[in-house]
Amino acid sequence: MANQSSPYPILCASFNQDNSGFAISTKDGFKIIDSNTGRLCYDRAVGAFIIVEMLYSSSLLAIVGAGEQPSLSPRRLCFFNTTTGAPLREMNFLTSILAVRLNRKRLVVVLQEKTYIYDSNSLSMLDTIDTVPNLKASEQGTIIRIHLVSEATKSYSFRRGTCSSTIFSLSFAPSLQLPDILVATSSSGSVHIFSLGFETNQRTKKSGSFLGSILPYSVNDALDPAHHHVLHNAVSAGVRSYAVVRKVDNVADSSSSEIASCRAIISLIAYNGYFQEYAFTLNSQNESTWSLEREFNLVAVISGNAETS
Repeated sequence: MANQSSPYPILCASFNQDNSGFAISTKDGFKIIDSNTGRLCYDRAVGAFIIVEMLYSSSLLAIVGAGEQPSLSPRRLCFFNTTTGAPLREMNFLTSILAVRLNRKRLVVVLQEKTYIYDSNSLSMLDTIDTVPNLKASEQGTIIRIHLVSEATKSYSFRRGTCSSTIFSLSFAPSLQLPDILVATSSSGSVHIFSLGFETNQRTKKSGSFLGSILPYSVNDALDPAHHHVLHNAVSAGVRSYAVVRKVDNVADSSSSEIASCRAIISLIAYNGYFQEYAFTLNSQNESTWSLEREFNLVAVISGNAETS
């Protein structure tokens, strides 16, 4: 997500589509870093950018300037080739670009009141969607609702907390079918894990409490904390952060085919300049544990030698 007025060294951060690498931008330029090793793969000092999106591990980047130089307008989307170090094509818009999403088939460009959808190969416009101003995608950041796109229905509702907070990131776990885990970060400094399909399904099972037995599914789901797991104080309160679920492994019981636990690898980028990776484990009794696997300073990363702790 773009952040034009950040008091921290990182202006934006994004992982590629398979989470094998990520991009960060500072006031001086942008860097591409390998998620597995922390190795600096590419570094370009050409000014400040508020959006840097990768296309897997290819040489193509979609970048948007922070507007501190006339050539780096926040209304201009540039496709940049890291191999040649030259722009391939530019697209100009009437207002500032808020977000860009890219895969091998589609390019999505989000403005304040309109979203454009393009074919990634030809860049021909496929559709436009009128939207309304929504700087935060939430007023209070307390309820997270998940919709099933294929059916256009609300499938889950989770309560993140009772105090208002700005949601910084929402990311599903990688999955060939429906994801099992959603990770969220917010201005509270906590990382939130919501389990969607492990052990029980909120769409078909209500809480055993008296209150749960009389409330509708949607309301009951939001009140039931059984599928919500929190890592408090992962980053300082107020510091923007971005987290993804890089990997999920289900561990089967040795005596049966039932899943005994799941283990997820959570990677987090804090805009004050740090990368953290956590292992999150959830067993069949809904007991969870968190462990910090590694951490390093992103701003100080140099080629082939990240300071990892």
